[in-house]
Amino acid sequence: MMEPVDTKVVVHYKDGGVRMERIPKSIYTKELREEAVKLVKESGLSVPEVGRRLAIPKSTIAYWMRVDRKGGLSGLGSSQKPLTEIERELTHIKRQLAQVTMERDFLRKAAAYFAKEPQSGTRL
Repeated sequence: MMEPVDTKVVVHYKDGGVRMERIPKSIYTKELREEAVKLVKESGLSVPEVGRRLAIPKSTIAYWMRVDRKGGLSGLGSSQKPLTEIERELTHIKRQLAQVTMERDFLRKAAAYFAKEPQSGTRL
């Protein structure tokens, strides 16, 4: 089983809702790239489905598939500098903050919905 990978996100608040958006230049591990390609090849899942499951843009996975067909997947990303421990921890904390913020907003909306007075003619 593959270990979860933190991705960088930005949280936007608009009209009481939350929308998460990726920060460009995400750094993917070699293992994640290989696992994504393996899922498409061996499990029969489509590129968009694997993208949804791994929270990776389908264009990125399609690129990895093209590179893998040419035999260069293992060398991909070798020019990137490795993340320091502090950078990894920061991305992990940002991910946790975004998750907790989404949960909090959901609970606020649920509490507001259930706190409303029941309308006449409805059963409890």
